Amino acid sequence: MSVVGHQPPPFFRRGLPPAAKLTLYLALSLGLLVGDLQLRYLDNLRQGVAILTYPLQIAAATPGEFLHNAGKYFSGLVGLEAENKRLKAEQLTDARDLLRLSQLQHENDQLRGLLKMRERVPVSSTAAEVLFSARDPFSLKVIIDKGGNAGIESGLAVVDGQGVIGQVTRVFPMNAEVTLLTDKNQAIPVVIERSGLRAVMFGTGGGLMELRYLAANADVRPGDRILTSGLDGVFVPGLPVATVVGSTHSAGEPFVRIICKPIGGVEQAGSVLVLGRSTGAPMRPQEDTADPQRSISGRIHRPANAADASAPVASASQAPAAPVAAQSRPMARPAQRPNASAPAARPVRPNASAPVARQPIP
Repeated sequence: MSVVGHQPPPFFRRGLPPAAKLTLYLALSLGLLVGDLQLRYLDNLRQGVAILTYPLQIAAATPGEFLHNAGKYFSGLVGLEAENKRLKAEQLTDARDLLRLSQLQHENDQLRGLLKMRERVPVSSTAAEVLFSARDPFSLKVIIDKGGNAGIESGLAVVDGQGVIGQVTRVFPMNAEVTLLTDKNQAIPVVIERSGLRAVMFGTGGGLMELRYLAANADVRPGDRILTSGLDGVFVPGLPVATVVGSTHSAGEPFVRIICKPIGGVEQAGSVLVLGRSTGAPMRPQEDTADPQRSISGRIHRPANAADASAPVASASQAPAAPVAAQSRPMARPAQRPNASAPAARPVRPNASAPVARQPIP
């Protein structure tokens, strides 16, 4: 039994000093670390502890992660909404620019085609813009922005970058009316490029054209290009007009019906060229007024009655020739010959300077 008031020795009462304990624990920890690093004997223990403490880690990290994800989600919604608005505005701007670019590209192609057409055509030309279509619903006509003040005349040919589209029919001071080739009252002299066959092309009024008055055995095939012939003196020869689409022929009809499609943008053109006149129209042959019995074709018209042959000539001659015609008329009749072997009497010319009526050969 212990004695009351007895105190143990100081060594047992205080134990090891704190510095010694710290040194001992550090050495033990370092030994365990080095042993685990070399022998790997604590791996299983660490895996078991990690498995046991994983739910606790998840439970501890869930509130913070939930708050972080919620803030990120709502901030992402705000950012997506702002980006959506920005993309919609950019889309509208890009669509407007794209439409304008497409229009400019189309206009640029038309202008390039007009420049190439102007280089190919050896006549003066005037550029114009199509303003609107004419008010007449039964005709295919357009109004251009150039008129008499710009030198536009009635009858001039109108083309675009691909070919002929029409002809000027009426001219005003500031604008002019152009009748399109597909109009049912419009006609143009043409030639088939492959065969060289000349014809006349008429509009059908429905966006197509028709070659008329060609024989059923005419050398025309689908796909043939048709050009202007230039016989009218208005359209420059060699301008593209249309392409043959097909042909139909009814039994008993002497002509074939050939349907063609215009090459140029007849009803879609916006920019056009008004071509000047290359050469004047062919002159009409003059009549031979020296001989009334000779026609324009060169044939001599002989009257049915030989006795009256000298009547129109005598009336057309001057007054001094009248007695001569009167004296020669009975001598020209076959009834006054005594027999068939007797020589025919010749008219007497009293004056060499006076014109003598021509006598028909009996």
